[in-house]
Amino acid sequence: MSLSPRLFGLIGVLACPAVAAAADPVVMLPSVPFVPSASGGWTVTVGIGGEMQPSYEGAGSSKLGPKPIISIRRAGTPARFKSMRDNASFALIDVGGFRAGPVGAYKTSRKASDHSELRGLKDVDFAVELGGFAEYYAFDWLRLRSELRRGFGGHEGIVADFSADVIVPINERMTFAAGPRYTATNAKYTSAYFSVSNVEALASGLPVYDAKGGSSSVGAGAQLRYKLDPQWEVRGYVEYDKLLGSIADSPLVKFRGSTNQVTYGVGVAYSFDVGVR
Repeated sequence: MSLSPRLFGLIGVLACPAVAAAADPVVMLPSVPFVPSASGGWTVTVGIGGEMQPSYEGAGSSKLGPKPIISIRRAGTPARFKSMRDNASFALIDVGGFRAGPVGAYKTSRKASDHSELRGLKDVDFAVELGGFAEYYAFDWLRLRSELRRGFGGHEGIVADFSADVIVPINERMTFAAGPRYTATNAKYTSAYFSVSNVEALASGLPVYDAKGGSSSVGAGAQLRYKLDPQWEVRGYVEYDKLLGSIADSPLVKFRGSTNQVTYGVGVAYSFDVGVR
């Protein structure tokens, strides 16, 4: 199943989660992007974590890698919940419970020489994914978020991520959050990583396969955040994805990998103000 125009229409609706909360008062968005407050300042949060993740998408093995933490908000405004699953983003629109703006992600290269399961398959270069995000707080304790990204480099496909998180403050320092996840991709994305050409089939022993677009995965994630002080915080998290559709049916996944994808890790972050007058 390919990502049809009808599915992209659905993605467009879901990308504005405010539609899902029609019972709430309508939020009027500004006609121009948000500009800094009179103080001219921003609060920047940066950090790093260690993450155990699948060796490559669809792999049955795991590897340890770094996980950057980056977020920016207006100085003096309360920190919004941020999932470790969120990609780097910046809100150009920030009104009430609605935020939207550009988002970017980095996907590492996949080299056949690094994994015996990939023998005979072509290498896939690294990719940079650029696009937009939208998130909405239907309630103080419920955040809905969507990202729509287009790849450049190793793949030139489209990735649409959707998530919901129920946020539970345990005490003044600790916050727990958890919720469902869903991802859809088009054929250009799935073909780059999960198709098997005639040449690759001869070299790898896998059957020829033409991967299609559609639903890619469904799952759930959870995160625990602990504030050491107003500037330092620690985060622990786990994400589970069940591969679906054409990706799950790929010979690379069926015969040499797994449809169960687990990612977990810990990170530490530091917040500071810049440009405050």
